[in-house]
Formats: sequence, structure tokens, C-alpha cells
Amino acid sequence: NAREDRARFINEANGYRNDIIPNARGQASQMVNRAEAYKEKRVKESQGDVAKFIKLSEKYSLGKEVTKTRMYLETMEKTMPGIEKIIIDPKLKGSILNLIGGGVGTNEKASN
Repeated sequence: NAREDRARFINEANGYRNDIIPNARGQASQMVNRAEAYKEKRVKESQGDVAKFIKLSEKYSLGKEVTKTRMYLETMEKTMPGIEKIIIDPKLKGSILNLIGGGVGTNEKASN
């Protein structure tokens, strides 16, 4: 009986090992694949960010003040979506420039 029990326990242990090890290897392989995919994604995003920065830097060097103003206006659009934004230009004397609509109009209150 003892020899039979010993053989049975060994067979059960081998069966358990044969079930667990391939499962663990499969999970490890999945984790490595996900990590590689994440790495590739981050590298591509970083390369895109670098290309975008280089392009922006080139434009900035061509017209620093225009680029600075454009970046400011784009940031205002992103940080305040859904809000009407109006730029008051003191040079236009009472006229306002609607940033979103792109129209120019007069504003009685702005001239006062």
C-alpha cells in the first residue's frame, strides 16, 4: 500500500506540475508581450512629441511673437472649452475680436 500511495502521490505531483508550469509560462509570456507593446507605444509617442516639438521650434524661430501669441490662444481654447472667448485689442479703439467666431464687432462697454 505504501508503494502504491507513493506512486500515486508522485503521479499527482507530476500532473500538478504539468498543469501549473505551462500556465505560469503562458502568463509570463503575456506579461512580457504587454510590456513590449507598452514600450513600443511609449517610444512612438515620444518620437511623435519630439517631431512636434522640433516643428514648433522651427516655427517659433521664424516668428517668435506670432508663435507665442498662437500658442497662448491655443492654450486658452484647450483650457476653457465651451466658453466664449473675446480678445479686446486696445489698438482697435472699442472694437472686440471674438476668438472663436473670428468676427470683429464693436462693444459699447469696451469703449467706456
